[in-house]
Amino acid sequence: MPSFVVNVMLKPEIHDPQGDAIASACHRLGFPQVASVRQGKRFVIEVSEPASEQRIAELAAELLANPVIEEFSVHPA
Repeated sequence: MPSFVVNVMLKPEIHDPQGDAIASACHRLGFPQVASVRQGKRFVIEVSEPASEQRIAELAAELLANPVIEEFSVHPA
């Protein structure tokens, strides 16, 4: 079955408190070299018939990402 991967991340100018918390935990766990972390979402979408990346991007824009604060990318899996 064909599938696509959609990665959704906060836009660079949007503060990421979850990423900050993860970076802080890395330091406490003995990984001081971690400078920063950005947290995101990954979706794997299987389609039952051929679909274009553009069509999956339309789905991502309408359902998976908030275009005000997030950006996304679509790739074949």
